[in-house]
Amino acid sequence: MMDTVLPLNTWKRFVNEGTLDSSRISKQISESWYRCKKADINPYQHEGTNILSKQELETQKEKNKSLFNVAQPNIDRLYDSITSLGMMALIIDPDGYVLSVSGNKEILYRASAINFVEGIRWTESEVGTNAIGTVLQIGEPIMITGSEHYTIASHYWSCAAAPIRNDNGKLLGVIDISCPVERSHPFMLGMVTSVAFAIERELSVNIHKDEKELLQKSINYLESKELVAICNNHHEIVFTSHSLRERFMTFIGTKLEDLQEFGLTIQLDIPIYSDQRHAHMIGRAIYLKDQLTLKANSFFIPSVEKEPFLFKGETGTSEAFQKALVEMKLVAKTDASVCIYGETGTGKELCAHSIHENSSRKNGPFVAVNCGAIHKELIASELFGYVDGAFTGARRQGYKGKFEQANNGTIFLDEIGEISESMQVSLLRVLQERTITPIGGTKEIPLNIRVIAATNRNLSQMVHEGTFREDLYYRLHVYPVTVPSLRDRKKDIPHLIRYFCQKNTWDIKIPDEILLAMCKYDWPGNIRELVNMVERINILVQGGVKHPEQLQHFLPSLFGSKREKLAFEKSSSDSSTNVRHTEKLTLRENIQKEQMIQALQKTNGNVTLAAEYLNIPRSTFYKRIRKFNL
Repeated sequence: MMDTVLPLNTWKRFVNEGTLDSSRISKQISESWYRCKKADINPYQHEGTNILSKQELETQKEKNKSLFNVAQPNIDRLYDSITSLGMMALIIDPDGYVLSVSGNKEILYRASAINFVEGIRWTESEVGTNAIGTVLQIGEPIMITGSEHYTIASHYWSCAAAPIRNDNGKLLGVIDISCPVERSHPFMLGMVTSVAFAIERELSVNIHKDEKELLQKSINYLESKELVAICNNHHEIVFTSHSLRERFMTFIGTKLEDLQEFGLTIQLDIPIYSDQRHAHMIGRAIYLKDQLTLKANSFFIPSVEKEPFLFKGETGTSEAFQKALVEMKLVAKTDASVCIYGETGTGKELCAHSIHENSSRKNGPFVAVNCGAIHKELIASELFGYVDGAFTGARRQGYKGKFEQANNGTIFLDEIGEISESMQVSLLRVLQERTITPIGGTKEIPLNIRVIAATNRNLSQMVHEGTFREDLYYRLHVYPVTVPSLRDRKKDIPHLIRYFCQKNTWDIKIPDEILLAMCKYDWPGNIRELVNMVERINILVQGGVKHPEQLQHFLPSLFGSKREKLAFEKSSSDSSTNVRHTEKLTLRENIQKEQMIQALQKTNGNVTLAAEYLNIPRSTFYKRIRKFNL
């Protein structure tokens, strides 16, 4: 029998009969057990199941870069101690994903047997009562040993965890120290609490350093006669230009998204990077435009909710996508069904995932189903599951369908317009009754899920044509969100390119001629096509193809027509001519040249942003570049 703090019979009685002697267990753990039972967590679960792919894990680490960069060195300093003691240490993000695991190799191997590894999501909703997941729930340090854990996956383990918070009390992550039960010691809780406190202090120091450097790097912006706000990485305004202070005295501490309440819109958004540690972003310079009378179709969201909307991609600055973000933020805090409309390749699944991650269900599963990719004969079993022996070829012990997998979370039904009429009837019944019955089974399974559907088709037109049930349409169409095509948000193209290059560590700079062509192109494949094109450019550049005239031959969609090619060659020819023949400039032209140089410096050489900064057409900016031999 395992040497545990809590007798195993106490756990058995609770999971089998629901009875619990509260005198034998702490209040924190008993409350967690009741949460797990209410959420129908399987107490006999042997391992964690929600593991990120390698690329998803890297994205999650990048999202929590400031925490990871401070926490990992602190964990590294413990390596010798925890290794000799037969323990392991983990860094966990606020979503419950394990970002880092280190320690005794034998213990790491034993942990891998229950999938207690990097990338796993170790929350209460995934694996029941455990130190990490329970800390995320209660926000306090805790140690859980043996059968105090709700699922048997962790019954052989002892774990201590403590939260990491910023100066404002926001949860940034969790530090955990775990070991087999036989190696457990009460000092683990003190150790992990001390490490978490040390990380919090270092993060606080770094924040103050960043703010100091942000002020130093913002001096030129603050002296500007333009309306400029400097915000930190929490989207809070920390400094403003003199012109802005003269008109509005209350902006310090205001959230960036609240500016629209004052009739201000963002004209230019320039990231500010540190010269110190890791060259990370420390803030943004936001050039604002004053609208004395808000347009009838303008949009803003009141500052009732102070938590920012976390989006796992690049938001850009275009009005079209900012409007979509506002719609997503409004509906995320509710439990309403959402129907996302948008062309193929616009990122509908990413938007659905962001709604889930910003909802009260964020600690629950997010299950995506491509309805158009599943054969119509198999979609019922895929969605609703089946019991053992339901049909020839069925898996032994049956299969848990996507709806059941998504219980206590969100199910995303992509390409909803492709499902058959008979499947529409079955889906309508599930949405009405919130229960499913697996194929071949008789027992109804209650569901607690949120439904997000998506389509590139016009469901309203399909209802009119009789190919989509009207009652199902109104079940799904509670709150529609439209994701704009890339041709409707071309202003975001430079931002998206920068994001893809950073995400994939592509060390390239898109030539201005190519970028200009990209901003004129219609992008039938939307963002998916843009990613493919940037990756193609990266491959070409790494292979030695770097000159714009060479690159154009490999980008037929951008320079395919004779007219475009001639325009491109004329642009290159004009540029060469101007290099050879530099004319003497007038005083006015010298001033224009100096303004352009300053704009290019402020935007790190980005021609599109520099043209926006000077409020002149991009074509005019290019003509002056050639004229002034810049």
